[in-house]
Formats: sequence, C-alpha cells, structure tokens
Amino acid sequence: MENRENAFLETERVGRLMRKYAIPCIISLLVAALYNIVDQIFIANATYLGSYGNAANTVVFPLTVVALAFAVMIGDGACAFVSISLGANRPDDAHRAIGSAVLNCIVISVLLTAAYLVCMDPLLTLFGGTVNEETFHHAREYFFWIALGVPFYMFGQAMNPIIRSDGSPRFAMVTTVLGAVVNVILDPLFIYGFHWGMMGAAVATVLGQVLTAALAIWYLCHMKAVRLKRKSFRPWFDLMKRYIPLGVCSFLAQISLVAAMAAINNMLQKYGALDPVFGQPQFAQIPMAVVGIVMKFFQIVISISIGIAAGCIPIVGFNIGAQRPDRVKELFTRLLVSEAAVGLVALVIVEFMPRQLIAIFGAANESAYYTDFAVKAFRTYLCMMALATVNKGTFIFLQAMGKALESTALSMIREVVFGVGFALLLPRFFGLDGVLYSMPVSDVLTFIISALLIARTYSALDRDMLATGRAAVA
Repeated sequence: MENRENAFLETERVGRLMRKYAIPCIISLLVAALYNIVDQIFIANATYLGSYGNAANTVVFPLTVVALAFAVMIGDGACAFVSISLGANRPDDAHRAIGSAVLNCIVISVLLTAAYLVCMDPLLTLFGGTVNEETFHHAREYFFWIALGVPFYMFGQAMNPIIRSDGSPRFAMVTTVLGAVVNVILDPLFIYGFHWGMMGAAVATVLGQVLTAALAIWYLCHMKAVRLKRKSFRPWFDLMKRYIPLGVCSFLAQISLVAAMAAINNMLQKYGALDPVFGQPQFAQIPMAVVGIVMKFFQIVISISIGIAAGCIPIVGFNIGAQRPDRVKELFTRLLVSEAAVGLVALVIVEFMPRQLIAIFGAANESAYYTDFAVKAFRTYLCMMALATVNKGTFIFLQAMGKALESTALSMIREVVFGVGFALLLPRFFGLDGVLYSMPVSDVLTFIISALLIARTYSALDRDMLATGRAAVA
C-alpha cells in the first residue's frame, strides 16, 4: 500500500521524528525569510539607497506576504490533508488533493500578479509608500519586478509543505536553500556591481524563486509515498472543500499580518509627521525603515517557531489518522517547550544586542536618530517574544489536529482584533511609542486565550487515550 512509505510516523520515537521533520522545515522557512531580509541588508548598506531603500522594502513586504498567504493556505492545507489521508490508508485522496493544489496555486498566482501590476500605485500608497517621494520611487521600482515573480514564489512555497508530507523534508529544505543561495550571490553583484538599485535586489530574489519552483516541479514527478497521475490534476472540488479549511488558519495568520502591517505603516507615517525629529522631511522615512527591520528580525524568530510546529504537521496528521492520541500528546508537550525556549533566546538577543542588530542594516551610514529609535524599537516591540512563539506553535498544532475553527479563531483574534486594533488605538495616547507597545500587549492577551485552549486540548487527548486504551508516553 502507498501509505506504508510513511508507517514509521507511527512507530519511530517522537523526539527523533520531531528533529527529522522540524529541522529541515526550520531551515526552509529561515531561508525563505532571508530572501527579503538579505535584500534589505544589501539595500541598507548601499549608500545610494540607505534608509530610503529600507523604507521602500518595508512598504512592499506586506504585498509579498499576501502572495505567501495564498500559497500556505493551499500548501499547508494539502499537507495536513495528505498526511491524514495516508495515515488512514486513503491514497487516492492524497494524490488528487496534491494535483488540485497545483492547479489552484497556478491560477491564483497568475491572477494576483495581474492585480498587482494593474493596481500598483494605490497598493503602495495603502502601505505607506507616500511617506516621501524618494521612498515611493524606490518602492515602485522594487515592487514591479517582485510582482512578476509572484507565480514562481507562490508555487515554491505551496509545494514545500506538500513535499514534506510525502516524507522528504530534506528535499523541501534544499529547494529553498538553493534558491536563497542564488539570491545572496546575485544581490551584491546587481546592487553594487551593476548599480541596478532596487531593481537589482528584486531580480536577484525572483531568479532564486524560479530555481526553487523548478526543483519543486522535478520532485512532483518523483514522489515517494504518493504517485501522481494525469487525472490527479483536476479541481476535485469535493477534496478542496476538505483540505482548504485546514489551510485557512495559515492564510488568515498571514493575511491578518498584512492588515496589521498596513495599520502600523500608516500610524508610523501619521504620528511620525507629528514628531519633532521625524516630522522633518530628511528623517521622515526612519520610523518605517526601522520598524521594518525589527519586523524582519521578528520574522526570523517566528520562522523558527513556525518551522518547529509545521514540521510536526505530517506527524500529527498521520498519528491522528492512525488513532494514536498518546503520541500526539507527547508531541504537543515537546512543541510547547521548544517554542518557549526559542522565544527566550530571542528575547535575550533583542534586549542586550539591539545596537549590534541595527548595525547590520547600515546604521553607520545613518543619523544617530536612526540608531536610537532602533534600540527602543527592538527592546519594546519584541519584549514578549516568548509568548509570541508559544502562541504561534499553538495555532499551527491545532490546525494540524484538524481543529480548523479553534486555530483560525485564535489566529484572527491575535492578528486582527489585537494586532490591528492596538496598532490603531495606542498611538492615539502614546504617539510613535504606541505603535511599539501594540505588539507586546497583543501577545500577552493572546497567550491568556492560548493557555485555555492548550489545557482543553490536553484534556481531549487524555479522553481519547482512555477511549483507545493507550497509555500516555509523556
């Protein structure tokens, strides 16, 4: 039977499985995060771009997250569904879901590219691109080329979790790593050597994404646990209704982050103009550039957090399908401990090394106001990192268990109700500092709800173990 390729997910030690799947996933997501971050580092250290280029990168970044949101909705949903199908010995559902996911990704990515090219100026304005004329010029140049690469970016990101669900987390990692290596090699060549500016940064990124997409196509032709057939590549609407909801949490987590970034960028623009320093035209782009950098560091940390949790998705799905709640409970415990550890390490870094972090992003070429605001932003905005990582792990684990409603609701509360709400509310009382306070306040309140869901999940798993006669491992 096809699913026997993954039978080890029910028998191998949970800790070993977690390392096997999580480490490649973490590396894949870190490398994916570094696509944009590497661009920003090279841009920041190009004296002819500097903080203007940094601010432009911050403006465009949410629009790349929109593309990622659709990709992970398709990829994570299909990954969870395929894993559950293989665990329950339903190979036909697995190959049809993957074929349908491929078609969905192609259609949505082409439509999104067209929308970006047609609505470019209004979109850049929505995300704060008009903070000054120089920033808008750089943002427009960068976004044009990034938009052309959206189909390749989405395909690579959507296929990555599907490749993991087939039992090949290392190959999924390699596809992303090789794409990033191309980006890192070409960025300095295009930005410093050819002097292509923002266009050079974008073209280097897109060429890396093309390579990742090409490798994903090769893998689809050589899958292990699932055998794709010509009839796999149909819409299969009955299966879409089952796997898309499993990816909705991932979609909403990303798309609501876009809403939060739109609110933050506009508040930075509005209240920065009222600040005695940043209200001056030559310094107007600094708050947006700095907060963009801080969010990129947060993206690195949260990529590790998501990688640990996403690596668990095939293991959780298979063991739920195989009716092994004892292994699911042990995995959940290990996940929560790992997430808290990642958050605590990140907290130590941002509290004790903010000047070293901002120095990577061209602080030597900027005014003292740039560095001072960055130190405050790192220490304030990210002071509840440990809670943020635990929250993120909880969202994803609930999603992997098939609890789409709970996962989606918790993610929406964090990113929309709290993330957007506090970003709009707190600056009214605290000015620019209010934008920085919005993140830790949101994480604390979300953790209170997460703790309740964690307790509820443990109780449900205990009941399932009693029902199946399984003894708890952890």
